[in-house]
Amino acid sequence: MKRLLASRNARLYLSGQVFSLFGDVALWLAMGIWVKELTGSSGEAGLTFFFFGLATLLAPLAGLIVDRVRRRPLLIAANLTGAVIVLGLLGVHDRRQVWLIWLVMFLYGTVYAFLSSAQSALLVTMLHEDQLADANGFLQTAREGLRLVGPLTGAGLFAAFGGATVAIMDSATFVIAAAALSLVHLTEEKPVPTEQHWFAEVTAGVTHLWRTIVLRQFVVAVAIACLVFGMFESIAFAVVGQGLHRPPTFLGVVIAVQGIGAVVGGVLSARLIKRFGEGPVGGIGLVAAAVGSVLLLVGGLPAVFAGAIVLGASLPPIIVAFMTSLQRRTPMELQGRTSSAADTLTSVPQTISIAVGAILVSIVDYRYLLAAIAVVVLLAAVYLLTRREQWERLPLAAAVPVLGEAVLELASDSELFAPGGSAATFESLGESVSPGETTETTEMG
Repeated sequence: MKRLLASRNARLYLSGQVFSLFGDVALWLAMGIWVKELTGSSGEAGLTFFFFGLATLLAPLAGLIVDRVRRRPLLIAANLTGAVIVLGLLGVHDRRQVWLIWLVMFLYGTVYAFLSSAQSALLVTMLHEDQLADANGFLQTAREGLRLVGPLTGAGLFAAFGGATVAIMDSATFVIAAAALSLVHLTEEKPVPTEQHWFAEVTAGVTHLWRTIVLRQFVVAVAIACLVFGMFESIAFAVVGQGLHRPPTFLGVVIAVQGIGAVVGGVLSARLIKRFGEGPVGGIGLVAAAVGSVLLLVGGLPAVFAGAIVLGASLPPIIVAFMTSLQRRTPMELQGRTSSAADTLTSVPQTISIAVGAILVSIVDYRYLLAAIAVVVLLAAVYLLTRREQWERLPLAAAVPVLGEAVLELASDSELFAPGGSAATFESLGESVSPGETTETTEMG
């Protein structure tokens, strides 16, 4: 971690990401609150996040584009596009424009599909594989840690000045992220397109996930959990309103408390992965998520706060372990498509569960829904933890076969490992294989 922060390029990139993440978490809650206040419906507030998730259906196309262009210019363009899109919220004045909030959230999700896969691919280009867990852990810690202030800031700005102010702030953070990326010293060679049929090109990420047994198992476990995770978007409003008898803005306090647990989980994720491996850490994270759900249904402020902390601590290990396993076991030329495929296979069930949750929260006691979440997530954890392959450790030297070369320009500093842009040269991590081959080289951990 110290080597990352010692690099000028790393500091530029990470600082830009921190600003961008702050804008994301502030806007996210404010949009739900906005719809809740305009409509009075927890279900319609939950649909705000459904439309964001719906955009993940475009992720396979985004992944193909990511693997066909230079990643840094694409990230800059995506950030600037996001800055323009979010300003569409300035047109919302009353309940009749709720559709505009949903449209902006859909377009926001489309931009995020490009940002997610491009950033993942860029990290693999920039980092040696033994730094991937650190980088993923840092970004996840930053994202979750910002829950301590971001949601409260978003909710506070919304309460004081309205949603337009939150939109302008988020737009500015997109611009800051783009500016930081533009200052990073990096030269990338444009990827060379293959002669495969377009369908094979688009589905190459899914094919790789299916043929790599460790990734297939991980995706299945996370997808099972995501079948119910999306319900939290609507249930959260019910927990605050029906359970705690507080106004919708109090959700910002609960999310801030969740951020405390998320910071702890984010800080520990990389260390745990290096010691036990990605699979076991992801499984333990799922178990913790089930425990957090049970605590939320107990009721009362202490139990809700405890559940929020445990739930917050559970998410970084799941996400960091999943992303690190994906990055380490995917060839360079498939990074964008594999990341997008994983996003689609996990986000689609989550999006469906958001819609289901928005309907059920109005007709079923939210505590029953929390109990169902706990059971399903625990089943996902048991499945992942009982797979023998997840307990096998992948040697660093054999982790990521690099197909193609990324040429990095040597600039003012000499750090090798820096997310988002490092002034260094990149060394191949293994022998090249064809996209159809699995990358499973394991030894018992």
